[in-house]
Amino acid sequence: MMDVLLNSGSRRLNSGSRRLYFDHAATTPLAPEVIAAMLPYFNASYGNPSSIHAEGRLAHEGLEAARRQVAAVLHCRPQEVIFTSGGTESDNLALKGVALAHEGGHIITSAAEHHAVLHSAEYLAHLGFKVTYLPVDRFGMVSPDDVAAAIQPDTRLISIMYANNEVGTINPIPQIAAVAQQAAVPFHSDAVQAGGSLDLDVERLGVDLLSLSAHKFYGPKGVGVLYVRGGNHLLYQQSGGSQESKRRAGTENVAGIVGLATALTIAESKREVEAARLLGLRERLIGGVLSSIPDAILNGHPVERLPGNANFCLPDVEAETLLLRLDLLGIAASSASACTSGAVEPSHVLHAMGIPDALAVGSLRLSLGASNTEADIDYVLAKLPAVVNRLQSLKLRERSS
Repeated sequence: MMDVLLNSGSRRLNSGSRRLYFDHAATTPLAPEVIAAMLPYFNASYGNPSSIHAEGRLAHEGLEAARRQVAAVLHCRPQEVIFTSGGTESDNLALKGVALAHEGGHIITSAAEHHAVLHSAEYLAHLGFKVTYLPVDRFGMVSPDDVAAAIQPDTRLISIMYANNEVGTINPIPQIAAVAQQAAVPFHSDAVQAGGSLDLDVERLGVDLLSLSAHKFYGPKGVGVLYVRGGNHLLYQQSGGSQESKRRAGTENVAGIVGLATALTIAESKREVEAARLLGLRERLIGGVLSSIPDAILNGHPVERLPGNANFCLPDVEAETLLLRLDLLGIAASSASACTSGAVEPSHVLHAMGIPDALAVGSLRLSLGASNTEADIDYVLAKLPAVVNRLQSLKLRERSS
């Protein structure tokens, strides 16, 4: 898989220009093996998996085989795997499903979560739930001690992300899970950025619920997973059928689910080797940026971060203009998370980390994946400093005029 994907790193779009993709945290291309696994479920095995006829049974077999594949990666029971439309729905189902199984109570999360979690918490607050938003340190990390101090007698759920989607910081999930277990509070982790990069063994992590999204690890968009440990009551949020053991109504996207399971299995089989490769590229990139742009600031933890994540603040630079300039040079990158890239305000994650808004508006995220090579890193390092210098010079002129 990786060799094929690497060849797509310098692909050409309609303009015919060379393109380098540094936005794998936003989405990834479909792996060829994933496409091949999905194709039969678009035509030959097209039945509804809830139907009892031969066509339905064939689709059902594909669905349950995929469930077993996912369970094997997570080291859980197949019946603990719920298929959803993606990470956002999985987060919504986790928070709302657990909370609304009770009449009121308290939720704990952090100020640096993905908006799928934050907005779900806000929704629950409107319904009368109390919500504690824990702070993060200057690296974007949550303290297990802060989690322990925030627990109340009526705490219904703790939700802390595994790895931050913007700055890449990895939270101490097993330690937080131990705190939750001691207090007998269910613990959910948004692990959308962790697939293919970090260990997803739910027993080692100690989580009770965990969210994944296929398109982050070379699977299709529009399909995700919510792991729910047996014994945790979950109130369904989408009604209208008995699919997914009555926990998520709606005819399953069998082709997408098969694609997810295939992609996750492949990603897990190559995880350690690929993570080591990406780590080398990431360090080359970070070192090059910090040495060639003297006032650049690395965001996120210097060590406990995703192997493919490099996030910087660049003083006197506006991210939108920078991204457009890089795009013209054939470099696809991002600023904040893709879900909020249309917003004018600075990243809430950087704000939670204590980074001034004036500096946060100049953030740049370069997220590496299977398509990236050392030559790609060298190209970015050859082009980025001049672009930043030009934009900073223009800003200086504006101030002096």
